[in-house]
Amino acid sequence: MPKLPNAERAEVPLEKLRDYSLNPLHDEGKHKARVFLATLGFTQADTERLRALVLDAAHTGDATPDKLLPQGQMYVLEFPAQGLRGPVTISTAWIVARDTDFPRLVTCYVKRK
Repeated sequence: MPKLPNAERAEVPLEKLRDYSLNPLHDEGKHKARVFLATLGFTQADTERLRALVLDAAHTGDATPDKLLPQGQMYVLEFPAQGLRGPVTISTAWIVARDTDFPRLVTCYVKRK
């Protein structure tokens, strides 16, 4: 399986996780936040912890090339995490923009079974 290109330089903005994926008040992200809380016990206070998990997976996990968009190449990378009631799968989407050569996190959520 392929890896994310230049994964050692992967960008995972704290704001993307804290203000979107873990934000229970965000119009779109609140559903992701509710699932992170229910499955992993993660709140916005766990942003650094989630970022560490995502970066570790970016460096070691297998990525699947996805859509080729005008902005660049998308990748999907899923990885296991230990949840409150057993293992869960966290799904991440990345883009390597046309004018760069490194991946940037687009979204992160707990995958439904």
